[in-house]
Amino acid sequence: MIKVQENISVKAYNSFGINAVAKFFSKFNSIDELAELLEFDQRPTSNEKRKTLILGGGSNILFTKDYNGLILKNEIKGIREIKEDEHHVYVQVGAGENWHQFVLHCIKKGWAGVENLSLIPGNVGASPMQNIGAYGVEIKEVFYSLEAFHIKDKKIINFSLNDCEFGYRESVFKRKFKDQFVITSVTYRLNKAPKFNISYGALEQEMEKMGVKDLSLQALSQAVINIRSSKLPNPAEIGNAGSFFKNPEIENSKFEILKDKFPAIVGYNLPNGNTKLAAGWLIEQAGWKGYRKGDAGCHEKQALVLVNYGNAKGSEIYLLSEEILQSIKEKFGVVLEREVNVK
Repeated sequence: MIKVQENISVKAYNSFGINAVAKFFSKFNSIDELAELLEFDQRPTSNEKRKTLILGGGSNILFTKDYNGLILKNEIKGIREIKEDEHHVYVQVGAGENWHQFVLHCIKKGWAGVENLSLIPGNVGASPMQNIGAYGVEIKEVFYSLEAFHIKDKKIINFSLNDCEFGYRESVFKRKFKDQFVITSVTYRLNKAPKFNISYGALEQEMEKMGVKDLSLQALSQAVINIRSSKLPNPAEIGNAGSFFKNPEIENSKFEILKDKFPAIVGYNLPNGNTKLAAGWLIEQAGWKGYRKGDAGCHEKQALVLVNYGNAKGSEIYLLSEEILQSIKEKFGVVLEREVNVK
C-alpha cells in the first residue's frame, strides 16, 4: 500500500524554496501507483473541491499559499532505446528523470539534438509540457511521442508531435488539456550524426574563450553550461525558477514605434512576421535588475529571474512580479506573461 503523508512541507520539492505545506503528499514510481493514488479519498467538505497537483522537478512552480489538496510527485524513471533507423535513435525516458542528467547521458552516448538544452532545470516530463528551449533549439525539434495517463478515463494515451500543438513555451497540456493528463514517459528522436546549432553569438564567443578547435557535443554542451552558470543563479544557493517571464511577441509596426523611442531595444524577427522582444531587456530598462525587497528580488545578473534570497513567501514574489508587469506595461505598452506556474 502506498503511503500518503499529511501536512508535509514542499520546500525541498520546489526550486524557489518556498515553505508551503501540502495537506496530502505522496510519490509514485509507476503508472499503477499513480492510478492507485488518484483514487485516494481526500475527504473534502461539502464546499471544498477535491484538488490534485502533479509535481515534477518543481523548477517551474511558485507556491503562493499552502496547497489544500493532494500533491503527487512523479518519480517514474528509466531510459531505453526503443528503435533506430539510418539517421536516428529513438529513446523513451521516464517523466521523473532529471532533464540535465538525461542530456549528459545523450552526450555520453553520442546522441545529438539536446546539447543546447544543457543545464535546464526540472524533469523530463516538463520538457514537452513547456516545449522547453534555449540557444536556438526547442524540444519539438527532437520530440517523437509521449505517453500520458488520462486522469478521468484512467488510461494511457499516446501523443504524437502534431497532437501536442507545440508553440513558444506552450503545448496542449498547458491549454485545452490542462490538469487532465499526467505525462509518464517521453520518446525523443535523436540524431546519430550531430547537426550543430551555434546560431547564438554567445555560444561562438564562449567556445572561442574555451579554446575549442573541434566542435563536439561535449564542447557545445559545456559552452551552454558555462553561459547559463554565469548568468543564472543556482537554485541550490538562491531560490529561483529560471526565467519568470516569457519573451513577448508584438507586431512589427509596434516594434518600429518602440524602436524610435528606445533605439537600443532588443528584438528578433519571427517567421510569422512579428517581432519577439527580450523581456530581460525591458525589465532591466524599467529599473528592476538587482531590486530587492526583504528576501524577494530580481536577480542582479539577469533581470528575467526572480529570486528568493532565503525566507521570502511565494505571495511576496508574486506581488513583485505584478509590480514588474505593471511597470513594463506603463513604460513600453507591452504586456508580459509569466512562464512560471502559479499556485
